[in-house]
Amino acid sequence: MPVHVNGFEYLSVSEVASRLGVSRQTLWRWRQEPGMPQGHRFRGRQVVFSQAEFEALRAFANRLEPVDGGSGDQLRLFDSEN
Repeated sequence: MPVHVNGFEYLSVSEVASRLGVSRQTLWRWRQEPGMPQGHRFRGRQVVFSQAEFEALRAFANRLEPVDGGSGDQLRLFDSEN
């Protein structure tokens, strides 16, 4: 359930994890990555994320990275001419 503070909506760790389809532990691990949003402490305990921070986390969650294969050896295994 979102938290409203001074007219802004913040999402709890549980809400962010649920919306991204990951565990809370995964979310905490992602926060260790350079440049990832850390969130804000609400009432000294609860960590919450702004909408912009959530969008950055969603972009990180949905990133595509090339598989480092370089040589193409895997495809050669299935080539009937070799």
